[in-house]
Amino acid sequence: MRAPIGHFDIAIPVPDALDELTAPVADAVRNWTGSIPADQIVYVDTDPQWADTAVFVEHYGQELLERSANCVVVAGKRGGETTLAACLALSTTRVDVNGVVRRQLGSRKASFASMDTATGETGMEYGGITPIGLPAGWPILVDSAVVDLPYVLVGSGRRRGKLLVPGKAFAELPSAVVLEGLGV
Repeated sequence: MRAPIGHFDIAIPVPDALDELTAPVADAVRNWTGSIPADQIVYVDTDPQWADTAVFVEHYGQELLERSANCVVVAGKRGGETTLAACLALSTTRVDVNGVVRRQLGSRKASFASMDTATGETGMEYGGITPIGLPAGWPILVDSAVVDLPYVLVGSGRRRGKLLVPGKAFAELPSAVVLEGLGV
């Protein structure tokens, strides 16, 4: 199979790559219910040694720079309560944690979750966290620019491998909220 974006030696429909995914991501694929069929999501094998963005796009395709998104875990705090959420924004932007995220979560303070919290709560590897397969009930805040792309490169749950996902599929994830200006 040829990947819809980028230049990858191995590209396969994600339902055929479940062994390459972490358990929460594989479970989410098995139980996929979005209007976009799961077989339109593509798993691509990538080498972690090329994980740095500049090296990654040089190796796998320059067009990926504008079609990649990062998923970060944030912690919103208010009155002793902590709410964990995921934010998905284009890699060329940064997540507006102290503005858009804080207001959306109704928090007095918001910050990036620690690496231990992010990996422990998601069951995914740091640097590979993806919005597919996150804990039930977590808000998933998605920048509208991500939803507008035909395909977006995101993590697969592991440092090795990525997912190519039609942008509009992110708007259909459980607890997803599409926001203007999440990525600035």
